[in-house]
Amino acid sequence: MAQTVLGIIGGSGLYQIDGLENPQWKRVESPWGEPSDEILFGTLGGVEMRFLPRHGRGHVQSPTSINYRANVDAMKRAGVTDLISISACGSFKQELPPGSFVVVDQFIDRTFAREKSFFGPGFVAHVSLAHPTCKQLDAALFEAAKEAGVEVTKGGTYLAMEGPQFSTQAESLLYKSWGCSVIGMTGMPEAKLAREAELPYALVAMVTDYDCWHPDHDHVTVDQVVKILGQNADNARTLVKLVAPKLGPVRMPSPSGIETTLDTAFITAPEKRDPALFAKLDAVAGRVLKG
Repeated sequence: MAQTVLGIIGGSGLYQIDGLENPQWKRVESPWGEPSDEILFGTLGGVEMRFLPRHGRGHVQSPTSINYRANVDAMKRAGVTDLISISACGSFKQELPPGSFVVVDQFIDRTFAREKSFFGPGFVAHVSLAHPTCKQLDAALFEAAKEAGVEVTKGGTYLAMEGPQFSTQAESLLYKSWGCSVIGMTGMPEAKLAREAELPYALVAMVTDYDCWHPDHDHVTVDQVVKILGQNADNARTLVKLVAPKLGPVRMPSPSGIETTLDTAFITAPEKRDPALFAKLDAVAGRVLKG
Protein backbone atom coordinates (compact mmCIF):
# COMPACT_ATOMS: atom_id res chain seq x y z
CA MET A 1 0.00 0.00 0.00
CA ALA A 2 1.23 3.48 -0.87
CA GLN A 3 1.91 5.86 2.00
CA THR A 4 0.63 9.42 2.11
CA VAL A 5 3.33 12.06 2.41
CA LEU A 6 1.50 15.36 2.66
CA GLY A 7 3.38 18.45 1.55
CA ILE A 8 2.35 21.90 2.76
CA ILE A 9 3.67 25.10 1.20
CA GLY A 10 2.90 27.94 3.59
CA GLY A 11 2.31 31.49 2.40
CA SER A 12 2.52 34.89 4.08
CA GLY A 13 2.10 34.55 7.83
CA LEU A 14 2.58 30.78 7.88
CA TYR A 15 6.20 29.91 8.53
CA GLN A 16 5.84 27.00 10.96
CA ILE A 17 3.54 24.01 11.58
CA ASP A 18 2.90 23.22 15.23
CA GLY A 19 2.21 19.82 16.75
CA LEU A 20 4.41 17.70 14.49
CA GLU A 21 5.89 14.56 15.99
CA ASN A 22 9.67 14.28 15.60
CA PRO A 23 10.01 17.63 13.80
CA GLN A 24 13.28 18.23 12.00
CA TRP A 25 14.32 20.92 9.54
CA LYS A 26 16.34 19.41 6.69
CA ARG A 27 18.10 20.95 3.72
CA VAL A 28 16.98 19.39 0.44
CA GLU A 29 19.17 20.26 -2.52
CA SER A 30 17.70 20.72 -5.99
CA PRO A 31 19.36 20.93 -9.42
CA TRP A 32 16.99 23.84 -10.12
CA GLY A 33 18.67 26.08 -7.54
CA GLU A 34 17.94 27.03 -3.95
CA PRO A 35 14.50 26.33 -2.45
CA SER A 36 12.98 29.06 -0.28
CA ASP A 37 14.13 27.36 2.93
CA GLU A 38 14.82 24.03 4.55
CA ILE A 39 11.90 21.60 4.72
CA LEU A 40 10.32 20.68 8.04
CA PHE A 41 9.88 16.89 8.28
CA GLY A 42 7.53 15.32 10.79
CA THR A 43 4.39 13.30 11.41
CA LEU A 44 0.90 14.57 12.18
CA GLY A 45 -1.99 12.30 13.07
CA GLY A 46 -0.11 9.30 11.70
CA VAL A 47 0.52 11.04 8.38
CA GLU A 48 4.01 11.90 7.16
CA MET A 49 4.29 15.67 6.63
CA ARG A 50 6.68 18.01 4.84
CA PHE A 51 6.38 21.77 5.32
CA LEU A 52 8.09 24.48 3.29
CA PRO A 53 7.64 28.21 4.03
CA ARG A 54 7.23 29.68 0.55
CA HIS A 55 8.84 33.01 1.39
CA GLY A 56 11.38 31.50 3.79
CA ARG A 57 11.38 31.93 7.54
CA GLY A 58 11.39 35.66 8.22
CA HIS A 59 9.75 36.30 4.83
CA VAL A 60 12.89 36.98 2.80
CA GLN A 61 11.66 36.02 -0.69
CA SER A 62 9.36 38.20 -2.79
CA PRO A 63 6.69 36.59 -5.00
CA THR A 64 8.95 37.07 -8.02
CA SER A 65 12.23 35.96 -6.42
CA ILE A 66 10.79 32.65 -5.14
CA ASN A 67 12.39 29.72 -6.94
CA TYR A 68 9.16 27.83 -7.65
CA ARG A 69 10.88 25.07 -9.61
CA ALA A 70 13.33 24.37 -6.80
CA ASN A 71 10.51 24.38 -4.24
CA VAL A 72 8.36 21.85 -6.08
CA ASP A 73 11.35 19.70 -7.03
CA ALA A 74 12.60 19.69 -3.42
CA MET A 75 9.18 18.61 -2.15
CA LYS A 76 9.14 15.76 -4.66
CA ARG A 77 12.64 14.74 -3.56
CA ALA A 78 11.41 14.82 0.05
CA GLY A 79 8.90 12.12 -0.84
CA VAL A 80 5.77 14.27 -1.07
CA THR A 81 2.82 12.53 -2.73
CA ASP A 82 0.18 15.27 -2.37
CA LEU A 83 0.76 19.02 -2.22
CA ILE A 84 -1.36 21.65 -0.48
CA SER A 85 -0.68 25.34 -0.90
CA ILE A 86 -1.81 27.99 1.58
CA SER A 87 -1.80 31.50 0.16
CA ALA A 88 -2.78 34.98 1.40
CA CYS A 89 -5.10 36.68 -1.11
CA GLY A 90 -7.33 39.65 -1.77
CA SER A 91 -11.04 39.16 -2.48
CA PHE A 92 -13.09 40.26 -5.49
CA LYS A 93 -16.43 39.28 -3.99
CA GLN A 94 -18.44 40.92 -1.21
CA GLU A 95 -19.40 37.47 0.06
CA LEU A 96 -15.71 36.54 0.56
CA PRO A 97 -14.73 38.88 3.42
CA PRO A 98 -11.34 39.17 5.13
CA GLY A 99 -10.78 36.14 7.33
CA SER A 100 -12.65 33.74 5.05
CA PHE A 101 -11.02 30.90 3.11
CA VAL A 102 -11.54 29.79 -0.49
CA VAL A 103 -10.61 26.34 -1.81
CA VAL A 104 -9.88 27.48 -5.35
CA ASP A 105 -10.23 25.23 -8.37
CA GLN A 106 -9.21 27.51 -11.28
CA PHE A 107 -6.44 29.97 -12.08
CA ILE A 108 -5.74 32.85 -14.43
CA ASP A 109 -2.01 33.42 -14.75
CA ARG A 110 -0.95 37.05 -15.22
CA THR A 111 2.63 36.58 -14.01
CA PHE A 112 5.42 37.29 -16.50
CA ALA A 113 8.83 37.23 -14.76
CA ARG A 114 9.06 33.62 -13.60
CA GLU A 115 10.24 30.26 -14.87
CA LYS A 116 7.02 28.30 -15.40
CA SER A 117 8.10 24.86 -16.55
CA PHE A 118 10.62 22.14 -15.80
CA PHE A 119 10.75 21.43 -19.53
CA GLY A 120 12.07 23.53 -22.40
CA PRO A 121 14.45 23.54 -25.38
CA GLY A 122 15.97 20.10 -25.74
CA PHE A 123 13.17 18.35 -23.87
CA VAL A 124 9.68 19.59 -24.65
CA ALA A 125 6.58 18.41 -22.80
CA HIS A 126 2.97 19.60 -22.63
CA VAL A 127 0.61 18.77 -19.76
CA SER A 128 -3.11 19.45 -19.45
CA LEU A 129 -4.08 22.08 -16.91
CA ALA A 130 -7.81 22.25 -17.65
CA HIS A 131 -8.53 21.20 -14.09
CA PRO A 132 -5.46 22.36 -12.12
CA THR A 133 -6.44 21.11 -8.67
CA CYS A 134 -7.18 17.67 -7.26
CA LYS A 135 -10.85 17.16 -6.37
CA GLN A 136 -9.91 14.73 -3.61
CA LEU A 137 -7.67 17.26 -1.89
CA ASP A 138 -10.22 20.05 -2.48
CA ALA A 139 -12.93 18.06 -0.72
CA ALA A 140 -10.70 17.19 2.24
CA LEU A 141 -9.67 20.82 2.69
CA PHE A 142 -13.25 22.06 2.50
CA GLU A 143 -14.42 19.62 5.16
CA ALA A 144 -11.43 20.38 7.38
CA ALA A 145 -12.06 24.13 7.13
CA LYS A 146 -15.72 23.69 8.08
CA GLU A 147 -14.68 21.53 11.02
CA ALA A 148 -12.25 24.25 12.08
CA GLY A 149 -15.09 26.76 12.16
CA VAL A 150 -13.68 28.85 9.31
CA GLU A 151 -15.99 30.58 6.83
CA VAL A 152 -15.05 28.67 3.68
CA THR A 153 -16.14 28.51 0.04
CA LYS A 154 -15.46 25.55 -2.22
CA GLY A 155 -14.54 26.56 -5.75
CA GLY A 156 -13.32 29.83 -7.16
CA THR A 157 -10.86 31.39 -9.59
CA TYR A 158 -7.47 32.67 -8.40
CA LEU A 159 -5.97 35.56 -10.40
CA ALA A 160 -2.17 35.32 -10.13
CA MET A 161 -0.48 38.71 -10.55
CA GLU A 162 3.25 39.40 -10.70
CA GLY A 163 3.56 41.89 -7.84
CA PRO A 164 5.14 42.82 -5.55
CA GLN A 165 3.02 45.96 -5.85
CA PHE A 166 -0.72 45.62 -5.24
CA SER A 167 -3.16 46.22 -8.12
CA THR A 168 -4.17 49.52 -9.60
CA GLN A 169 -7.89 50.16 -9.22
CA ALA A 170 -8.36 49.74 -12.98
CA GLU A 171 -6.70 46.31 -12.82
CA SER A 172 -8.74 45.31 -9.79
CA LEU A 173 -12.01 46.28 -11.49
CA LEU A 174 -10.96 44.42 -14.64
CA TYR A 175 -10.16 41.20 -12.79
CA LYS A 176 -13.39 41.47 -10.84
CA SER A 177 -15.32 41.83 -14.13
CA TRP A 178 -13.75 38.57 -15.29
CA GLY A 179 -15.50 36.74 -12.46
CA CYS A 180 -12.36 36.03 -10.44
CA SER A 181 -12.81 35.21 -6.77
CA VAL A 182 -9.42 36.10 -5.30
CA ILE A 183 -6.11 37.66 -6.28
CA GLY A 184 -2.68 36.57 -5.12
CA MET A 185 0.97 36.58 -6.19
CA THR A 186 2.17 33.00 -5.69
CA GLY A 187 -0.37 30.44 -6.97
CA MET A 188 1.30 30.47 -10.36
CA PRO A 189 3.49 28.92 -11.58
CA GLU A 190 3.32 26.70 -8.49
CA ALA A 191 0.18 24.88 -9.69
CA LYS A 192 1.63 24.36 -13.16
CA LEU A 193 4.87 22.94 -11.80
CA ALA A 194 3.04 20.62 -9.41
CA ARG A 195 1.15 19.15 -12.37
CA GLU A 196 4.39 18.64 -14.31
CA ALA A 197 5.78 16.88 -11.24
CA GLU A 198 2.70 14.61 -11.15
CA LEU A 199 1.75 15.93 -7.72
CA PRO A 200 -1.97 16.30 -6.90
CA TYR A 201 -2.31 19.94 -5.84
CA ALA A 202 -4.83 22.11 -4.01
CA LEU A 203 -4.75 25.72 -2.86
CA VAL A 204 -6.48 27.39 0.06
CA ALA A 205 -6.76 31.15 -0.37
CA MET A 206 -6.79 33.02 2.95
CA VAL A 207 -8.57 36.34 2.34
CA THR A 208 -6.81 39.32 3.92
CA ASP A 209 -8.62 42.24 2.21
CA TYR A 210 -11.11 43.23 -0.48
CA ASP A 211 -8.47 44.59 -2.86
CA CYS A 212 -8.84 48.13 -4.16
CA TRP A 213 -12.06 47.63 -6.18
CA HIS A 214 -13.99 47.94 -2.91
CA PRO A 215 -14.89 51.51 -1.86
CA ASP A 216 -13.67 50.82 1.68
CA HIS A 217 -10.45 49.15 0.50
CA ASP A 218 -9.28 51.45 -2.27
CA HIS A 219 -5.85 51.83 -0.71
CA VAL A 220 -4.62 48.40 0.39
CA THR A 221 -1.62 48.63 2.73
CA VAL A 222 0.69 46.08 4.34
CA ASP A 223 -0.54 47.17 7.78
CA GLN A 224 -4.12 46.26 6.87
CA VAL A 225 -3.06 42.91 5.49
CA VAL A 226 -0.87 42.02 8.49
CA LYS A 227 -3.76 42.57 10.91
CA ILE A 228 -5.63 39.68 9.28
CA LEU A 229 -2.60 37.46 8.64
CA GLY A 230 -2.21 36.39 12.26
CA GLN A 231 -5.81 35.21 12.54
CA ASN A 232 -5.65 33.47 9.17
CA ALA A 233 -2.37 31.75 10.05
CA ASP A 234 -3.85 30.34 13.27
CA ASN A 235 -6.83 29.01 11.30
CA ALA A 236 -4.51 27.58 8.66
CA ARG A 237 -2.54 25.65 11.28
CA THR A 238 -5.79 24.21 12.62
CA LEU A 239 -6.83 23.35 9.07
CA VAL A 240 -3.60 21.42 8.48
CA LYS A 241 -4.08 19.43 11.69
CA LEU A 242 -7.61 18.48 10.63
CA VAL A 243 -6.92 17.69 6.97
CA ALA A 244 -4.09 15.21 7.62
CA PRO A 245 -6.29 12.52 9.22
CA LYS A 246 -8.93 13.03 6.52
CA LEU A 247 -6.36 11.95 3.94
CA GLY A 248 -4.96 9.23 6.20
CA PRO A 249 -1.63 7.39 6.17
CA VAL A 250 -2.73 5.00 3.40
CA ARG A 251 -2.76 6.96 0.18
CA MET A 252 -5.67 6.97 -2.25
CA PRO A 253 -4.78 7.85 -5.86
CA SER A 254 -6.12 11.08 -7.32
CA PRO A 255 -9.42 10.46 -9.12
CA SER A 256 -8.07 12.51 -12.04
CA GLY A 257 -5.03 10.29 -12.56
CA ILE A 258 -2.62 13.17 -11.91
CA GLU A 259 0.11 10.71 -10.89
CA THR A 260 0.42 9.58 -14.55
CA THR A 261 0.28 13.02 -16.19
CA LEU A 262 3.62 12.62 -17.96
CA ASP A 263 2.71 9.36 -19.68
CA THR A 264 1.53 11.29 -22.74
CA ALA A 265 3.33 14.63 -22.24
CA PHE A 266 6.76 14.18 -23.86
CA ILE A 267 7.04 15.29 -27.48
CA THR A 268 10.81 15.50 -28.06
CA ALA A 269 12.20 12.35 -29.66
CA PRO A 270 14.33 10.31 -27.20
CA GLU A 271 17.48 10.63 -29.29
CA LYS A 272 17.09 14.43 -29.40
CA ARG A 273 16.63 15.02 -25.65
CA ASP A 274 19.17 17.28 -23.97
CA PRO A 275 21.19 15.11 -21.55
CA ALA A 276 21.73 17.96 -19.07
CA LEU A 277 18.03 18.76 -18.85
CA PHE A 278 17.23 15.04 -18.76
CA ALA A 279 19.44 14.68 -15.67
CA LYS A 280 17.74 17.56 -13.84
CA LEU A 281 14.35 15.86 -14.28
CA ASP A 282 15.31 12.80 -12.24
CA ALA A 283 12.88 13.62 -9.41
CA VAL A 284 10.12 15.43 -11.30
CA ALA A 285 9.85 12.90 -14.12
CA GLY A 286 11.84 9.98 -12.79
CA ARG A 287 8.85 7.61 -12.80
CA VAL A 288 8.63 7.87 -16.61
CA LEU A 289 12.26 8.49 -17.53
CA LYS A 290 13.52 5.47 -15.58
CA GLY A 291 11.06 3.32 -17.47
